[in-house]
Amino acid sequence: MEEADNQPQQLFLLKGQTIVSSLEENVESIELSNIANENDNNSDSGISPNDSEVEILIPDQNRSRYNKTTLSTIFDHNEEKWYIVACQVFIPFMIAGFGMVAAGLVLERVKELNVFKEITEIYILVPALLGLKGNLEMTLASRLSTQANIGNMDKKSELRSMIIGNIVLTQLQAIVVGFLAALVSLAMGWVPEGHFNLRHALVLCSSSVSTASITSLALGGIMIFVIVISHKCKVNPDNIATPIAASLGDLTTLGILASIGGFLFRIIDNYAWLPIMITIIFLILTPIWIVISSRNEYVKDVLIHGWSPVVAAMLISSAGGLILDFAVQTLRGVAVFQPVMNGVGGNLVAVQASRLSTTLHQQGKPGEFQDSTQYHASKFFPNPYKIFCSTKSNSSTTRVLLFLAIPGHLTFVFIISRLATDQTRLSFVFVFLYLIAALIQVAILLYIAQWLVIFVWRHERDPDNVCIPYLTAIGDLLGTALLTCVFLLIS
Repeated sequence: MEEADNQPQQLFLLKGQTIVSSLEENVESIELSNIANENDNNSDSGISPNDSEVEILIPDQNRSRYNKTTLSTIFDHNEEKWYIVACQVFIPFMIAGFGMVAAGLVLERVKELNVFKEITEIYILVPALLGLKGNLEMTLASRLSTQANIGNMDKKSELRSMIIGNIVLTQLQAIVVGFLAALVSLAMGWVPEGHFNLRHALVLCSSSVSTASITSLALGGIMIFVIVISHKCKVNPDNIATPIAASLGDLTTLGILASIGGFLFRIIDNYAWLPIMITIIFLILTPIWIVISSRNEYVKDVLIHGWSPVVAAMLISSAGGLILDFAVQTLRGVAVFQPVMNGVGGNLVAVQASRLSTTLHQQGKPGEFQDSTQYHASKFFPNPYKIFCSTKSNSSTTRVLLFLAIPGHLTFVFIISRLATDQTRLSFVFVFLYLIAALIQVAILLYIAQWLVIFVWRHERDPDNVCIPYLTAIGDLLGTALLTCVFLLIS
């Protein structure tokens, strides 16, 4: 190769051999075909012209990026060692699990409240509201973790704009999705029963919107604080932010829903105007949040394209709510395990999706693939063996996340057996079936995540805004269905 004067040297890595070359600063636009031609010219140096799988490391003043590399090696080169991932994920994961255990104990007790006994549609609403932590808070955590890892949080002005935009956006999404979730739960309850109760509708709508908004504001603030602090402490926020969102989401949501719903149900006969006013006030705020979000460069794209994932996820979670409604009324002890079963799967897959998305963002913009054959291969479902059993470091991380479910669930089930008052006797058969169901759920979710993140990226969409809502909602549906099957088998 010829060296041009005053041009920076770049480093090419070609199957273990190092080639030093000088290129222009916009080397990111070079096509792999040009590199293959240069390989032909250098065949006398021992480089095979068939060695076209090239990685180029482009130094950047603000951060390290892998700008031109094949998809098969992107994840491996950006991947942390499995034991580092295990250490960083384990403690937040266990803390999140304790929060989900507490949520299960709360659900076991609040189902004795009059509002849960009289308005059974609220059980359809519960998974949808609990799923908001995946739709909003975990998505927020993934989005901000990516911004932190690619260096956009280093400037205070950008950080301030990013925080304000994301808080306003999550408020808008929480209000809209909370209102829609209430309408869906009412429709699912009204169709089989054949009659519509206006009092129940008012309580459900106002409770759902209030719970979604308050929870989103509280958890969003905590998420932003955790991500900023972890970034300053040089800890990967992808590994800790989403578990912390999970640890607080279920418990906070159930507590607020039970408090607001119980209060409104008690006063609905004398103060019917109050739930109406609450719902109207929140709906009036939505155009204000829309205007603010549309003027923020960090969230305006999400404002336009980010609705289909959260709405679809809400519908999927509501389908899980139908199963929960049946299970709670017919199977003793299922309620206390539901947040744990659903939460652990959603927690682990959110970590995986967030990490994969960050890795892709570090090598380019959505839709950019550096190898046409790998681009084509990403259209198809990946080989499960390569995801779970490969020697690649990304596969090692997948195995770590999968097998974290075993000690986690054993610990949580033991705690539930000591603290719950309405649980099924925990026999060896129950624990065995429960663990099998949990592993099936997590394995399916990790497999879907590996395919979905690349699929979304290939279609020029940001996985941070799309994948986690779908994955956590599918986790809710799978978890509730598998848990119900376990209880049906042992009953």
